[in-house]
Amino acid sequence: MLSIIVAKAKNNVIGKDNKLLWHISDDLKRFKKLTTGHTIIMGRKTFESLGRVLPNRKHIVFTQNPDFKINDENVQIVHSMLEIQEYIESKEEVFVIGGAMIYNLLMPYVQKMYVTEIDKEFDGDTFFPRINEEVWKEVEREKGPEDGENHFKYEYVIYER
Repeated sequence: MLSIIVAKAKNNVIGKDNKLLWHISDDLKRFKKLTTGHTIIMGRKTFESLGRVLPNRKHIVFTQNPDFKINDENVQIVHSMLEIQEYIESKEEVFVIGGAMIYNLLMPYVQKMYVTEIDKEFDGDTFFPRINEEVWKEVEREKGPEDGENHFKYEYVIYER
């Protein structure tokens, strides 16, 4: 089962120049808690922006670059939807972690979304697709804890198909 995990601004911005525009410690801890022990799927740019292989997770990196290689047993490079099919059909929860192209590509196959909704607009160049309320139903909403680093509110929202 594919699930998306994403933090997005009020205007659906998720990043700029291949970087996040905010640092929410509690959200990063939640990301780690939810994805540890699972497979995570991402695009090459997202993988490069991580700066390292995240521990205790299998990484599937989708790229069109046939020369892109990573020498790590926890990283698998894929170049086509056919190679991702087994994860789409998996009974285990597999997390799609970005970026925008990968979210758009895999959204039709996703069953659940863990969305951190930030109550602020940001100037960015990368956007999360609009959530179609006819397809997605909100099943849970929880306020994020106050964060001394940031001057905006945010909520954790879970959507299911």
